[in-house]
Amino acid sequence: MKNYSVREVVEQAVQTEKLGYDFYQRMTKKFENDGKLKELFDSLATKEKHHEKVFTDLLAKIKDQDIDNPEEFSAYLRSIVESEFFLGKNKSLPSLEHITSVNDAVKFAIGFERETLLYFYSLKEIVKEKDVVNEIIEEEKSHVRWLTEYMKSR
Repeated sequence: MKNYSVREVVEQAVQTEKLGYDFYQRMTKKFENDGKLKELFDSLATKEKHHEKVFTDLLAKIKDQDIDNPEEFSAYLRSIVESEFFLGKNKSLPSLEHITSVNDAVKFAIGFERETLLYFYSLKEIVKEKDVVNEIIEEEKSHVRWLTEYMKSR
């Protein structure tokens, strides 16, 4: 099993944000007739694009250092990345045909955001730029809150 470097962990964070953007864009199109939901997904897509840039900028600042306890940490990260929310064809989001209702879309989005949060909490442990990751964690938490509030308002 390959161990991750800090650079690879941040590169995976960039990929995670790309997956989130792709998911929210797809849901925006799928539910374009529901104005409130379309607006929510569109807003989340925009934020994911911003996070992608933040992590890409972070890549320029970090050195390719090793991780403490690489075996344990790598196994933990791999379990997150290989979860149902990230795995699919070519290691991208799984097929989204199972999402046929607003409830399905919002529940999946909440799960995706929670898995992303787990990943970012782990990322924070290994980078020096903790303030950058903390800012994104707070935004990701707000995504979970928005989605949960949306679900309750239905």
